[in-house]
Amino acid sequence: MHRLDDSRPFIPLRIAVLTVSDTRVLEDDRSGDTLAKRLQEAGHHLADRTIATDDVEAIRQVVQRWIAAPDVDVIITTGGTGFTGRDVTPEAIEPLFEKRMDGFSEVFHRISYDKIGTSTIQSRATGGVANATYLFVLPGSPGACKDAWDGILKWQLDYRHMPCNFVEILPRLDEHLKRGKLREA
Repeated sequence: MHRLDDSRPFIPLRIAVLTVSDTRVLEDDRSGDTLAKRLQEAGHHLADRTIATDDVEAIRQVVQRWIAAPDVDVIITTGGTGFTGRDVTPEAIEPLFEKRMDGFSEVFHRISYDKIGTSTIQSRATGGVANATYLFVLPGSPGACKDAWDGILKWQLDYRHMPCNFVEILPRLDEHLKRGKLREA
């Protein structure tokens, strides 16, 4: 199912990890640890990592800073995707999307269903693009982070993955912005 073209070079991306939690600190953040470990083992660079409370403005502030940073290609959040009153990560991040990645949520839920059955419907995992930066919003469990990384992100964030991947289109994500600037001139 996953095919790598070894004639193509691996291109490391700069990935930032945000854990959304009112109770975690970096020392006991197992989900953030899982993502940081996996992305580095794959050959990518951990551009930044932090924790934000379950608050729309706190989450959005971190994500907007990373979206604007030229040294961040991908943002992965973990936590706050459920249905409780404190679960606000999708509400914080989805308004920032220029383009929604519906397929990410669908594939994530398919993988998750194979592991936890219908309980997957309790997650509002989502993905999108903003300012030529990929954003992935994952549940807060280490298992969900493993499923998303191992089943989707590991492959789509690898330039060698065939027949297509996110890396090869990364330089073209902001074409609409460039065209708009040309029309204004």
